[in-house]
Amino acid sequence: MEFKKPPDGGWGWVIVLASLFTQFLCYGSPLAVGVLYIEWLDAFGEGKGKTAWVGSLASGVGLLASPVCSLCVSSFGARAVTIFSGFMVAGGLMLSSFAPNIYFLFFSYGIVVGLGCGLLYTATVTITCQYFDSRRGLALGLISTGSSIGLFIYAALQRLLIEFYGLDGCLLIVGALALNTLACGSLMRPLQSSDCTLPEKIALENVPGRYSIYNEKEKNLEENINILEKTYRGEEICKSTLASGDWKPESLLPKNPTTMAHTKETETYKKKVAERTYFCKQLAKRKWQLYKNYCEETVALFKNKVFSALFIAIFLFDIGGFPPSLLMEDVARSSNVKEEEFPMPLISIIGIMTAVGKLILGILADFKWINTLYLYVATLIIMSLALCAIPFAKSYVTLALLSGILGFLTGNWSIFPYVTTKTVGIEKLAHAYGILMFFAGLGNSLGPPIVGWFYDWTHTYDIAFYFSGFCVLLGGFILLLAALPSWDTCNKQLPKPAPATFLYKVASNSSNV
Repeated sequence: MEFKKPPDGGWGWVIVLASLFTQFLCYGSPLAVGVLYIEWLDAFGEGKGKTAWVGSLASGVGLLASPVCSLCVSSFGARAVTIFSGFMVAGGLMLSSFAPNIYFLFFSYGIVVGLGCGLLYTATVTITCQYFDSRRGLALGLISTGSSIGLFIYAALQRLLIEFYGLDGCLLIVGALALNTLACGSLMRPLQSSDCTLPEKIALENVPGRYSIYNEKEKNLEENINILEKTYRGEEICKSTLASGDWKPESLLPKNPTTMAHTKETETYKKKVAERTYFCKQLAKRKWQLYKNYCEETVALFKNKVFSALFIAIFLFDIGGFPPSLLMEDVARSSNVKEEEFPMPLISIIGIMTAVGKLILGILADFKWINTLYLYVATLIIMSLALCAIPFAKSYVTLALLSGILGFLTGNWSIFPYVTTKTVGIEKLAHAYGILMFFAGLGNSLGPPIVGWFYDWTHTYDIAFYFSGFCVLLGGFILLLAALPSWDTCNKQLPKPAPATFLYKVASNSSNV
């Protein structure tokens, strides 16, 4: 399906504004879930590891379901998906206010809100890419700041709402705010196809491949009709034999016009059935071929050692790097830091510094003399050191400083697509990025519960954050070792072989004269 040329402006800026507010409204509460995490610990009295599953599911489910989210946006469009997902996020937040236990929150907040956020993220990125080409990087950078601003504001807002209205009232109000996503979604006007309407375009694209998809030898329509004719004739023989007891084959031949008409209708019916059977066979083989090609491309991706190291690094990074945004408030409470000493919530510091990190690291990635892979590795190594320093922070100032450093380095998400593109090439970016986001979601889901279980086991966060720092450091060194000897050669495209040429000598007819 071909769309009009991206306008790179005009209504596209309305799309950017709507997408920014959409990410602000839908990601504000899930990213600032650390404030709610403390209240849930007190309300339900469960362990830190079990309670951490709520926030980790809300962040991880959307990434785990990224292939499904992409399929929904491709099938129904960004506007419809945004409006539907707005209802999901708002409904999940409001439903969480009535949660009788922690298991109910796993579904209402973890799965419903998490899946809604995943759908909204895919929809906003897709519609923005359709409207922008030359300014696509700027547009995507602007909408990505919405989630960071949401984290900064919602951390303080949720604490204020809990103080005045309690935990249940806070979730109801935040859910009502999320309904504003519906207004943002209504502004996401899709680009129309360039020459004909969408149904006509799909129909024209599907027609050529219906009956000539594969080059291998297939049973044609006539063979299918013959098979059905034999089956039908056998059924007629059985019916006539059972009815009259006459085994003579002459009695089966048509002898009057009514029978002739019935035979003609039967042949037409058999032909239609044969055509549909043939089409279904071809469609099934086409789907199988697509699945086979997908598996072969996936195997080819993992043969690239830099890509294999990258998937390990992003998995370990999310296991170790995500827990601070969820648990930093509880870390401060465990360090006997009083809330009166908090001029600003630690999660808000992480949020605003993440936005700054995305902007600065994105600008650095545009410089040709900076290798984005080494830049990404540097952020992982420095983050691992900051994580290992958390157990030594016993005051608000040191915790705020470490929160700012961790937030800034978390902004390396803005350069991750650059690294992926250099590793696999632009042609395989969508496939590779989907695989990497799946493992990122898996790491997001597992990281906070693992840290919480360490606390339940040792009654301190020290070993938990040493483990987190080790995971991030290990991922960074694996990626560095895989890339050092071959970063300039693993992505070097081999020259395309020259097309084969064949020389044909025209036979002379003089010898036959």
